Amino acid sequence: MARIAFILLCHKDPEAIIEQAERLTAAGDYMSIHFDASASPEHFDRIRDALGDNPNVVFARKRVKCGWGEWSLVQATLNAVETAVASFPRATHFYMLSGDCMAIKSAEYTHEFLDRDDCDYIESFDYFESDWIKTGWKEERLIYRHWFNERTQKKRFYWMFRAQERLGLTREIPPDIQVMIGSQWWCLRRRTIEWILNFTRERKDVMRFFRTTWIPDETFFQTLVRHLVPESEISTRTLTFLMFTDYGMPVVFYNDHYDMLLSQDFLFARKISPEATELKARLGALYAAENVEFKISNEGRSLFRFLAGRGRIGRRFATRFWETESTLGRERELMIIVCKKWHVAKRLLNRIRQVTNIPAIEYLFNEEGTQLPDLGGIQSTLGKRTRHRRALMRMLFDYYDTDRLIVCMDPNNIDLLHDFCGDRSTTRLLEVQCQFTDDFLTGHARRVGLAGEQTPRETLERLLPTIRQDITFEIDRIRDANFENHNRIRESDSPEDNAASIAQFLSITGDKAREIAETEYLFAD
Repeated sequence: MARIAFILLCHKDPEAIIEQAERLTAAGDYMSIHFDASASPEHFDRIRDALGDNPNVVFARKRVKCGWGEWSLVQATLNAVETAVASFPRATHFYMLSGDCMAIKSAEYTHEFLDRDDCDYIESFDYFESDWIKTGWKEERLIYRHWFNERTQKKRFYWMFRAQERLGLTREIPPDIQVMIGSQWWCLRRRTIEWILNFTRERKDVMRFFRTTWIPDETFFQTLVRHLVPESEISTRTLTFLMFTDYGMPVVFYNDHYDMLLSQDFLFARKISPEATELKARLGALYAAENVEFKISNEGRSLFRFLAGRGRIGRRFATRFWETESTLGRERELMIIVCKKWHVAKRLLNRIRQVTNIPAIEYLFNEEGTQLPDLGGIQSTLGKRTRHRRALMRMLFDYYDTDRLIVCMDPNNIDLLHDFCGDRSTTRLLEVQCQFTDDFLTGHARRVGLAGEQTPRETLERLLPTIRQDITFEIDRIRDANFENHNRIRESDSPEDNAASIAQFLSITGDKAREIAETEYLFAD
């Protein structure tokens, strides 16, 4: 009978990880856990303490700091796989999971499914001939070297790419390798895993190549399996059910998706919402059940496309998620810097990035040119961003794989502030109170189209009091709203005084807050 060693990559939610490990190993299977080295040490200690006595659970002998799109994700997987191979000699299959995956079949059904066919389950499509990559870079992922993280070191990432492109510093793909692409969620036989590990030790040239490709978790295992295993022994599919919205983001499953999930021809599903406690409980009980009959209809993807396209609430199985999801997520924190002087807020934001590494975005609802990732078009215009604001924010949380995000807003965005502050997530405001000279107000009038370069001085003198009053009115509306978690720093206050508000806003130590508050020329025009 099949015995599975689950390869679990995770970085948060220790209680869910513990429950998942206990549930899967209770059926006689195994688990090798890689917990991101950059994640909370307290969370890792909690997981290790809870599972340390479980003989069917091991931890990767070497943990690495993982970053989206980096080689580190593949290295973390290899570390967990090597530990599993050495620790579980009876394991017949190795199954990749993430912390938000759950079984949608019983253990009995899962083992029988794997026993039925002697093959590897992995999406493996020709990199250049297939249409697996819908938009964006294709050959650029491979022929240029990528040393920096695109999300956390964006400037360096693109500077290095442009430098190589300008100088023609391309490279050849190893000649005997046909690069393949597909989902990172695979299930491989023990023999295949052992071949891969031997290959990584023998082919240093291929390893050097993949270490500097972009998003190698979509190509590395997919390529090596096709290179090492006869085609007749590969089933080019994943056993993990996942769907994507028309904006290219993973569909999240909730309590009312239970019956639909069970009817799909898959063994696991991703992503299960942290809030779907009922769904988790039912799926957990299902995995331990015996003699369960599953009626496979496999209509999930086509049903989602059909119903999501109906366009009107009440006529869909699952409405577009920006209309139905009334919260950004209880576990998430949205921190909003509110400032009329945009350059001051940007200066402050840049310093916060340096000190805290919290993902931060400038005036995304005010400036068309704000630098944003490609989210399938929802980010393309100010109108779309504002209209689908909650969807946009959820996608940004998912894109940066974070539960904490900072954005900047103009004080005139009172409706947006009411909307986000009314969300079930934790929303914090930091109002930056500046002093406004006549020169600043004149420049502001020109920026927003109230005046031009040729506007007479007499007209400006009559206009400036109105603009000043308008700014005061916007600030008063924010204060009158009595938002919770409303902090304030002032240009007229000392860095020590402002540090207290910054510390409370960011939930950081006083020393770090003072480092931010003491930013040189913070309030300078």
